[in-house]
Amino acid sequence: MSKVVVISGHPNLEQSYTNTVILQQLEASALDVEVRRLDSLYPDYHIDVAAEQRALMAADVIVLQFPFYWYSTPALLKKWLDDVFAYNFAYGAEGDKLKGKDFFLSLTVGGPEESYDPLGYNHFTVEQMLHPLQQTAYLAGMNYRAPIYTNRMVFIPGVYNTQADVEERARDHAARLMSAIRKVVESPEAIIKKFVAAWFAEFDQLPAESEFFTQSLASDVQWVMPEGEFAGHEGFRDWYHIAKATFKPGCDHHVEQITVNPKGAGFEVQLRIRLSAETQPASEFKGAPVNMLVNETWQVQIEAARVEIQTYYVEPVTAS
Repeated sequence: MSKVVVISGHPNLEQSYTNTVILQQLEASALDVEVRRLDSLYPDYHIDVAAEQRALMAADVIVLQFPFYWYSTPALLKKWLDDVFAYNFAYGAEGDKLKGKDFFLSLTVGGPEESYDPLGYNHFTVEQMLHPLQQTAYLAGMNYRAPIYTNRMVFIPGVYNTQADVEERARDHAARLMSAIRKVVESPEAIIKKFVAAWFAEFDQLPAESEFFTQSLASDVQWVMPEGEFAGHEGFRDWYHIAKATFKPGCDHHVEQITVNPKGAGFEVQLRIRLSAETQPASEFKGAPVNMLVNETWQVQIEAARVEIQTYYVEPVTAS
């Protein structure tokens, strides 16, 4: 199951009639959710950057949950963003730690819908006012998902709304947010991307046995590599023997690009992979390290959230 981390940016949840309800609904759901309440974690605004970055790196989906304060985030959440989305973490030469994660903005808005309109007193739409956060997601390489927001979420006794009304809107808001998250994490693209990450994480270790891989291969899989063409599980084992004789355990397959498109009864997966590895002395590389860029094309099928590879084609682009 995909891991969802929710960053609660409300500065005082004890005084919230809506954000608290939304968080409670998320935690009671069947989703694998971790809620990080910034107001209780960091009342002094001293953010534990390392802890927050670890939480984000462990997540597949990141949700910022907050009340819309002066057309932006509360100060506590802005401080969190400034500290945690640091150079070489969220952006910069090595700042790819959030790349590929799904990013949701979930916010409660006090004003009515009609006020967020060129003819309304707020003049701009909520989506337009969220553009800086949208660009933050783009710069970090995340998948920006449509924001989830609900208007008229302020309760002022005797003046504006009732507590029952805003709490009911909060429950509806939580249901819409959970539905949007499920649509993303249960999509074929999400299932395949998670499979790809697990596949290369295991391959980097070059385990002694090949069962981890063959359990995800069709019995008649076609395996086309620079070393030749191989068929079926026995063919894969022959190729895997060559791979272990060529590379040392501790390889690094870095997925630079991945696209997933429907094709036939399944999906075509196109990848660009950069392989950095130490080689065996007796291999064709004679123990020299390699840095290789390859294009890969897989044909896969999904059955009950299980990915099966039918064809696997690798074409080297560059090698050094």
